[in-house]
Amino acid sequence: MGKNFITNIEIEKYKCFNNFKADNFKRINLIGGKNNVGKTAFIESCYLVVSATRLSEFLFALTMVEKNRDKLNIAIVNEINILDILKENKSILINSLNNIKYLVKDESFNNSLEITLNDDSYEIDFSSKILFNNVKHTLFIDNFGFTNNELKDVYKAVQFKDKDIELNEFLKNFGFINPKFKIIDDKPYLKRDDNDEYNQISKYGDGIKHYISILCSLYSCENGYLFIDEVENGIHYILFEKLWEIIFKVAEEQNVQLFVTTHSKECIESYNRVSKKLTNIESKYFELAQHQKKHNIFMRDLDEEQLEYELTHNGRYRGE
Repeated sequence: MGKNFITNIEIEKYKCFNNFKADNFKRINLIGGKNNVGKTAFIESCYLVVSATRLSEFLFALTMVEKNRDKLNIAIVNEINILDILKENKSILINSLNNIKYLVKDESFNNSLEITLNDDSYEIDFSSKILFNNVKHTLFIDNFGFTNNELKDVYKAVQFKDKDIELNEFLKNFGFINPKFKIIDDKPYLKRDDNDEYNQISKYGDGIKHYISILCSLYSCENGYLFIDEVENGIHYILFEKLWEIIFKVAEEQNVQLFVTTHSKECIESYNRVSKKLTNIESKYFELAQHQKKHNIFMRDLDEEQLEYELTHNGRYRGE
Protein backbone atom coordinates (compact mmCIF):
# COMPACT_ATOMS: atom_id res chain seq x y z
CA MET A 1 0.00 0.00 0.00
CA GLY A 2 0.97 3.65 -0.22
CA LYS A 3 3.34 4.70 2.53
CA ASN A 4 1.01 7.53 3.61
CA PHE A 5 -2.14 5.43 3.79
CA ILE A 6 -4.16 5.27 7.01
CA THR A 7 -3.54 2.02 8.88
CA ASN A 8 -5.15 2.90 12.22
CA ILE A 9 -7.14 5.70 13.78
CA GLU A 10 -8.27 6.94 17.19
CA ILE A 11 -11.27 9.26 17.56
CA GLU A 12 -12.22 11.18 20.66
CA LYS A 13 -15.20 13.49 20.99
CA TYR A 14 -16.23 13.62 17.35
CA LYS A 15 -19.98 13.33 16.76
CA CYS A 16 -21.03 9.86 18.04
CA PHE A 17 -17.46 8.67 18.75
CA ASN A 18 -15.61 8.84 22.04
CA ASN A 19 -12.47 6.86 22.85
CA PHE A 20 -12.82 4.92 19.61
CA LYS A 21 -9.95 2.93 18.09
CA ALA A 22 -9.69 0.86 14.92
CA ASP A 23 -6.85 -0.58 12.90
CA ASN A 24 -5.85 -3.00 10.14
CA PHE A 25 -7.03 -0.73 7.31
CA LYS A 26 -6.10 -1.73 3.77
CA ARG A 27 -6.16 -0.11 0.35
CA ILE A 28 -9.90 -0.69 -0.05
CA ASN A 29 -12.03 -0.55 3.11
CA LEU A 30 -15.77 -1.25 3.04
CA ILE A 31 -17.72 -0.23 6.14
CA GLY A 32 -21.12 -1.72 6.93
CA GLY A 33 -23.46 -1.68 9.90
CA LYS A 34 -26.98 -0.75 10.90
CA ASN A 35 -28.50 2.65 10.13
CA ASN A 36 -27.37 5.55 12.35
CA VAL A 37 -24.48 3.60 13.88
CA GLY A 38 -21.90 6.15 12.69
CA LYS A 39 -20.64 4.97 9.28
CA THR A 40 -20.76 8.45 7.77
CA ALA A 41 -19.17 10.07 10.84
CA PHE A 42 -16.37 7.50 10.70
CA ILE A 43 -15.34 8.23 7.11
CA GLU A 44 -15.74 11.95 7.82
CA SER A 45 -13.16 11.63 10.60
CA CYS A 46 -10.77 9.76 8.28
CA TYR A 47 -11.28 12.49 5.67
CA LEU A 48 -10.40 15.16 8.22
CA VAL A 49 -7.27 13.27 9.27
CA VAL A 50 -5.77 13.13 5.78
CA SER A 51 -6.81 16.74 5.12
CA ALA A 52 -4.96 18.11 8.12
CA THR A 53 -1.64 18.84 6.46
CA ARG A 54 -2.28 22.61 6.61
CA LEU A 55 -4.78 24.68 8.52
CA SER A 56 -6.44 26.10 5.40
CA GLU A 57 -6.91 22.63 3.90
CA PHE A 58 -8.28 21.26 7.16
CA LEU A 59 -10.79 24.08 7.60
CA PHE A 60 -11.92 23.58 4.01
CA ALA A 61 -12.45 19.86 4.66
CA LEU A 62 -14.32 20.54 7.91
CA THR A 63 -16.58 22.99 6.10
CA MET A 64 -17.24 20.50 3.30
CA VAL A 65 -18.17 17.81 5.85
CA GLU A 66 -20.87 20.09 7.26
CA LYS A 67 -21.94 21.09 3.76
CA ASN A 68 -22.40 17.43 2.93
CA ARG A 69 -24.35 16.80 6.13
CA ASP A 70 -26.81 19.64 5.62
CA LYS A 71 -26.46 19.97 1.82
CA LEU A 72 -25.74 23.64 2.26
CA ASN A 73 -25.37 25.79 -0.82
CA ILE A 74 -21.96 27.30 -0.08
CA ALA A 75 -20.65 29.19 -3.10
CA ILE A 76 -17.86 30.89 -1.16
CA VAL A 77 -16.61 29.55 2.15
CA ASN A 78 -16.21 32.52 4.47
CA GLU A 79 -15.50 33.29 8.08
CA ILE A 80 -19.18 33.14 9.10
CA ASN A 81 -19.57 29.60 7.81
CA ILE A 82 -16.45 28.31 9.52
CA LEU A 83 -17.28 30.10 12.79
CA ASP A 84 -20.66 28.37 12.95
CA ILE A 85 -19.05 25.03 12.18
CA LEU A 86 -16.34 25.42 14.79
CA LYS A 87 -19.00 26.25 17.39
CA GLU A 88 -20.58 22.89 16.67
CA ASN A 89 -17.25 21.03 16.59
CA LYS A 90 -15.27 22.79 19.28
CA SER A 91 -13.91 19.71 21.02
CA ILE A 92 -12.58 17.35 18.39
CA LEU A 93 -9.44 15.28 18.86
CA ILE A 94 -8.39 12.92 16.10
CA ASN A 95 -5.24 10.82 16.23
CA SER A 96 -3.69 8.64 13.55
CA LEU A 97 -0.27 7.17 12.88
CA ASN A 98 0.79 10.66 11.78
CA ASN A 99 -0.31 12.08 15.15
CA ILE A 100 -2.72 14.52 13.53
CA LYS A 101 -4.68 16.44 16.15
CA TYR A 102 -7.37 19.07 16.07
CA LEU A 103 -8.67 20.89 19.12
CA VAL A 104 -10.37 24.25 19.58
CA LYS A 105 -8.87 25.69 22.73
CA ASP A 106 -10.68 29.01 23.12
CA GLU A 107 -14.40 28.46 23.70
CA SER A 108 -15.35 32.12 24.01
CA PHE A 109 -15.79 32.67 20.24
CA ASN A 110 -15.57 36.43 20.46
CA ASN A 111 -13.36 37.84 17.72
CA SER A 112 -10.88 35.02 17.49
CA LEU A 113 -10.10 31.52 18.69
CA GLU A 114 -7.08 29.31 19.02
CA ILE A 115 -6.77 25.98 17.20
CA THR A 116 -4.15 23.31 17.75
CA LEU A 117 -3.36 21.28 14.64
CA ASN A 118 -0.49 18.80 14.53
CA ASP A 119 0.87 20.29 17.78
CA ASP A 120 1.04 23.77 16.19
CA SER A 121 -1.23 26.50 17.53
CA TYR A 122 -3.03 28.98 15.28
CA GLU A 123 -5.15 31.98 16.15
CA ILE A 124 -8.01 32.69 13.75
CA ASP A 125 -9.13 36.31 13.58
CA PHE A 126 -12.75 36.45 12.41
CA SER A 127 -12.55 40.12 11.56
CA SER A 128 -10.52 39.25 8.46
CA LYS A 129 -11.19 37.00 5.49
CA ILE A 130 -10.01 33.39 5.83
CA LEU A 131 -8.27 31.91 2.80
CA PHE A 132 -8.98 28.28 1.99
CA ASN A 133 -7.15 25.81 -0.19
CA ASN A 134 -8.86 22.75 -1.60
CA VAL A 135 -7.41 19.45 -0.46
CA LYS A 136 -5.44 17.90 -3.31
CA HIS A 137 -5.86 14.24 -4.23
CA THR A 138 -8.54 13.79 -1.56
CA LEU A 139 -12.27 13.66 -2.31
CA PHE A 140 -15.45 12.95 -0.38
CA ILE A 141 -18.54 11.79 -2.31
CA ASP A 142 -21.52 12.20 -0.01
CA ASN A 143 -24.78 10.27 -0.23
CA PHE A 144 -26.32 12.99 -2.41
CA GLY A 145 -23.62 12.54 -5.06
CA PHE A 146 -21.68 15.19 -6.97
CA THR A 147 -23.07 18.39 -8.40
CA ASN A 148 -22.41 19.13 -12.07
CA ASN A 149 -19.53 21.42 -11.13
CA GLU A 150 -17.95 18.78 -8.90
CA LEU A 151 -18.25 16.18 -11.66
CA LYS A 152 -16.71 18.63 -14.13
CA ASP A 153 -13.73 19.15 -11.80
CA VAL A 154 -12.94 15.44 -11.39
CA TYR A 155 -13.40 14.76 -15.10
CA LYS A 156 -10.36 16.96 -15.74
CA ALA A 157 -8.14 14.19 -14.35
CA VAL A 158 -9.62 11.73 -16.87
CA GLN A 159 -8.78 14.13 -19.69
CA PHE A 160 -5.25 14.88 -18.47
CA LYS A 161 -4.52 11.15 -18.12
CA ASP A 162 -6.08 10.33 -21.54
CA LYS A 163 -8.50 7.91 -19.88
CA ASP A 164 -11.56 9.00 -21.88
CA ILE A 165 -11.66 5.76 -23.87
CA GLU A 166 -11.32 3.66 -20.74
CA LEU A 167 -14.12 5.60 -19.01
CA ASN A 168 -16.41 5.07 -21.99
CA GLU A 169 -15.59 1.35 -21.99
CA PHE A 170 -16.63 1.16 -18.35
CA LEU A 171 -19.97 2.77 -19.29
CA LYS A 172 -20.80 -0.19 -21.53
CA ASN A 173 -21.75 -1.96 -18.29
CA PHE A 174 -25.01 -0.01 -18.50
CA GLY A 175 -25.89 -1.79 -21.73
CA PHE A 176 -24.90 1.10 -23.99
CA ILE A 177 -23.45 0.12 -27.39
CA ASN A 178 -20.74 2.73 -27.86
CA PRO A 179 -21.18 5.36 -25.11
CA LYS A 180 -19.36 8.69 -25.02
CA PHE A 181 -19.24 11.04 -22.03
CA LYS A 182 -18.31 14.73 -22.36
CA ILE A 183 -18.53 18.04 -20.53
CA ILE A 184 -20.26 20.54 -22.84
CA ASP A 185 -20.89 24.12 -21.73
CA ASP A 186 -19.91 23.13 -18.17
CA LYS A 187 -22.58 20.40 -18.05
CA PRO A 188 -22.16 16.60 -18.24
CA TYR A 189 -23.54 15.01 -21.40
CA LEU A 190 -23.76 11.42 -22.59
CA LYS A 191 -24.75 9.60 -25.75
CA ARG A 192 -25.42 5.87 -25.75
CA ASP A 193 -24.07 5.01 -29.21
CA ASP A 194 -22.90 6.58 -32.45
CA ASN A 195 -26.45 6.99 -33.77
CA ASP A 196 -27.68 8.71 -30.61
CA GLU A 197 -27.56 12.41 -29.72
CA TYR A 198 -25.79 13.86 -26.68
CA ASN A 199 -28.22 14.37 -23.80
CA GLN A 200 -27.67 15.91 -20.39
CA ILE A 201 -26.75 13.11 -18.01
CA SER A 202 -29.77 13.83 -15.79
CA LYS A 203 -31.92 12.17 -18.48
CA TYR A 204 -30.41 8.79 -17.56
CA GLY A 205 -31.06 8.97 -13.83
CA ASP A 206 -28.91 9.55 -10.75
CA GLY A 207 -27.26 6.12 -10.83
CA ILE A 208 -25.18 6.67 -13.94
CA LYS A 209 -24.06 10.11 -12.71
CA HIS A 210 -22.97 8.56 -9.41
CA TYR A 211 -21.20 5.78 -11.31
CA ILE A 212 -19.28 8.26 -13.49
CA SER A 213 -18.46 10.41 -10.44
CA ILE A 214 -16.82 7.43 -8.73
CA LEU A 215 -14.81 6.48 -11.82
CA CYS A 216 -13.56 10.04 -12.42
CA SER A 217 -12.73 10.50 -8.74
CA LEU A 218 -10.51 7.42 -8.75
CA TYR A 219 -8.36 9.06 -11.42
CA SER A 220 -8.47 12.44 -9.67
CA CYS A 221 -7.24 10.96 -6.35
CA GLU A 222 -3.97 9.48 -7.61
CA ASN A 223 -1.62 8.81 -4.66
CA GLY A 224 -4.36 10.00 -2.33
CA TYR A 225 -7.68 9.13 -0.74
CA LEU A 226 -11.29 8.70 -1.82
CA PHE A 227 -14.21 8.57 0.63
CA ILE A 228 -17.62 7.40 -0.66
CA ASP A 229 -20.73 7.48 1.50
CA GLU A 230 -23.38 4.95 0.40
CA VAL A 231 -21.57 3.76 -2.72
CA GLU A 232 -24.67 1.92 -3.96
CA ASN A 233 -26.84 5.05 -4.34
CA GLY A 234 -28.93 4.88 -7.49
CA ILE A 235 -26.92 2.01 -8.98
CA HIS A 236 -28.81 -1.19 -9.83
CA TYR A 237 -27.61 -4.22 -7.88
CA ILE A 238 -26.72 -6.13 -11.06
CA LEU A 239 -23.95 -3.54 -11.66
CA PHE A 240 -22.36 -3.82 -8.20
CA GLU A 241 -19.87 -6.53 -9.14
CA LYS A 242 -18.66 -4.66 -12.25
CA LEU A 243 -18.32 -1.48 -10.19
CA TRP A 244 -16.22 -3.26 -7.55
CA GLU A 245 -14.00 -4.77 -10.26
CA ILE A 246 -13.36 -1.27 -11.62
CA ILE A 247 -12.74 0.16 -8.13
CA PHE A 248 -10.21 -2.58 -7.34
CA LYS A 249 -8.47 -2.18 -10.70
CA VAL A 250 -8.21 1.62 -10.84
CA ALA A 251 -7.44 2.04 -7.11
CA GLU A 252 -4.40 -0.20 -7.55
CA GLU A 253 -3.39 1.51 -10.79
CA GLN A 254 -3.71 5.05 -9.38
CA ASN A 255 -2.50 4.17 -5.84
CA VAL A 256 -5.69 5.34 -4.10
CA GLN A 257 -6.88 4.35 -0.64
CA LEU A 258 -10.67 4.10 -0.32
CA PHE A 259 -13.07 4.19 2.61
CA VAL A 260 -16.57 3.26 1.45
CA THR A 261 -19.87 2.82 3.30
CA THR A 262 -22.93 0.85 2.24
CA HIS A 263 -26.38 -0.14 3.49
CA SER A 264 -26.81 -2.82 0.85
CA LYS A 265 -26.35 -6.53 1.49
CA GLU A 266 -26.11 -7.09 -2.28
CA CYS A 267 -23.29 -4.53 -2.45
CA ILE A 268 -21.40 -6.33 0.34
CA GLU A 269 -21.93 -9.70 -1.34
CA SER A 270 -20.60 -8.32 -4.63
CA TYR A 271 -17.61 -6.79 -2.85
CA ASN A 272 -16.80 -10.14 -1.23
CA ARG A 273 -16.95 -12.03 -4.53
CA VAL A 274 -14.58 -9.56 -6.18
CA SER A 275 -12.27 -9.50 -3.13
CA LYS A 276 -11.93 -13.30 -3.23
CA LYS A 277 -11.28 -13.20 -6.96
CA LEU A 278 -8.71 -10.37 -6.93
CA THR A 279 -6.46 -11.62 -4.17
CA ASN A 280 -3.50 -9.41 -5.15
CA ILE A 281 -5.21 -6.22 -3.89
CA GLU A 282 -5.44 -5.58 -0.15
CA SER A 283 -9.00 -5.02 1.01
CA LYS A 284 -11.02 -5.47 4.18
CA TYR A 285 -14.66 -5.41 5.29
CA PHE A 286 -15.39 -3.65 8.59
CA GLU A 287 -18.60 -3.59 10.59
CA LEU A 288 -19.57 -0.81 12.97
CA ALA A 289 -21.83 -1.73 15.87
CA GLN A 290 -22.92 -0.39 19.24
CA HIS A 291 -22.18 -2.34 22.39
CA GLN A 292 -25.53 -3.20 23.97
CA LYS A 293 -24.37 -2.77 27.57
CA LYS A 294 -21.62 -0.14 27.32
CA HIS A 295 -23.41 1.80 24.54
CA ASN A 296 -20.08 2.65 22.94
CA ILE A 297 -19.40 2.16 19.22
CA PHE A 298 -16.84 -0.40 18.17
CA MET A 299 -15.54 -1.78 14.90
CA ARG A 300 -14.62 -5.33 13.94
CA ASP A 301 -13.00 -6.52 10.72
CA LEU A 302 -14.08 -9.71 9.00
CA ASP A 303 -11.99 -11.81 6.65
CA GLU A 304 -13.60 -13.30 3.54
CA GLU A 305 -14.69 -16.52 5.24
CA GLN A 306 -16.17 -14.71 8.27
CA LEU A 307 -18.00 -12.28 6.00
CA GLU A 308 -19.34 -15.14 3.87
CA TYR A 309 -20.63 -16.85 7.03
CA GLU A 310 -22.34 -13.68 8.26
CA LEU A 311 -23.98 -13.05 4.88
CA THR A 312 -25.39 -16.58 4.75
CA HIS A 313 -26.42 -16.86 8.43
CA ASN A 314 -28.71 -13.85 8.87
CA GLY A 315 -25.98 -11.52 10.09
CA ARG A 316 -24.63 -13.83 12.80
CA TYR A 317 -20.88 -13.48 13.23
CA ARG A 318 -18.86 -16.67 13.40
CA GLY A 319 -16.93 -16.82 16.66
CA GLU A 320 -19.54 -14.99 18.77
